[in-house]
Amino acid sequence: MPAGWEVPDNLSESDNDSAGKNTMTTQAETINSSSRVTMHFSLALGDGTLVDSNFEGQPASFTMGDGSLLPGFEQCLLGLKAEDQRSFTVEAAQGFGLRKTENILSVKRSDFAPDMTLSPGLVVSFADPSGGEMPGVITTFDEQKVEVDFNHPLAGKTLCFEVRIVAVEKGEEAGGAVQWK
Repeated sequence: MPAGWEVPDNLSESDNDSAGKNTMTTQAETINSSSRVTMHFSLALGDGTLVDSNFEGQPASFTMGDGSLLPGFEQCLLGLKAEDQRSFTVEAAQGFGLRKTENILSVKRSDFAPDMTLSPGLVVSFADPSGGEMPGVITTFDEQKVEVDFNHPLAGKTLCFEVRIVAVEKGEEAGGAVQWK
């Protein structure tokens, strides 16, 4: 499940009717730029390879604009309401971006531990300038240099984003903070 998403506390087995259908819905509130959304989702590559899904588990909740979803994915949700189910094609530029050759860097082999076994596809964590971590994927290497790809693994990929909206809570902007109704 993407970072920033959570399973809402207010969903349980008791939210199902006698036929087992989820009955937790709100009025016909439509998703806007400050809504709190509870939904099931799946993300797949253009060839159908599943990347992530919560359709078999609990739905996830997030607030529009909180950074949990990329803007291209949020745009797909605007105007939807509880019980809507849709599939969207998200082009690379609106998803995880296009692959950038400048994100593939050559690093001296001596910058790696001498006993570190390198292989193409190996994900290595590097320190970024702010002291955080940044993953890179080893693409090629020899005794002198190692090529590391810092593009997001889904960069350059067209994605299929399927959603089933469970609930929408209205939020209104008030002095920069979202207020829930």
